[in-house]
Amino acid sequence: MSQTAGILEQAEQHCRERGSRMTEKRKRVLSGLVDSDKALSAYELIDYCKEQFGENIPAMSIYRILAFLEEEGLVHKLNLANKYVACAHICCDHSHGVPQFLICGGCSKVKEITVNPAMISELKKSAEQAGFTMMSQQLEMDCLCDECMGSAA
Repeated sequence: MSQTAGILEQAEQHCRERGSRMTEKRKRVLSGLVDSDKALSAYELIDYCKEQFGENIPAMSIYRILAFLEEEGLVHKLNLANKYVACAHICCDHSHGVPQFLICGGCSKVKEITVNPAMISELKKSAEQAGFTMMSQQLEMDCLCDECMGSAA
């Protein structure tokens, strides 16, 4: 079984346990995100489904599928890029910290890491002291991956 197939199987089991259903179209969209090391837009996922499965899925359907997958905790929306990534922890059965996304400004590669909840509490406190309310704990950082950093040198 391929790594993608294993992740899709875990995602399907996760949905069953929560009383929801992982349809074929949802699996196809999720597989596009799992197979990519970059964040993808809805339109890039339309192209992926057309190229990989010969299926033309309308944009509104893709957005509904992405909303479902995000609600199920299987994908994350990167707000700054308005793109989506598969959750790095689909196959885990333990709790994680707050997701943080390192986004390469050179090649658009995305890596999900977790942040200690104490750090998020400190950030929230600092924001409040500055007169702001943190609306989301998700952090997205503009970075350069090692490959891009090496080719820039």
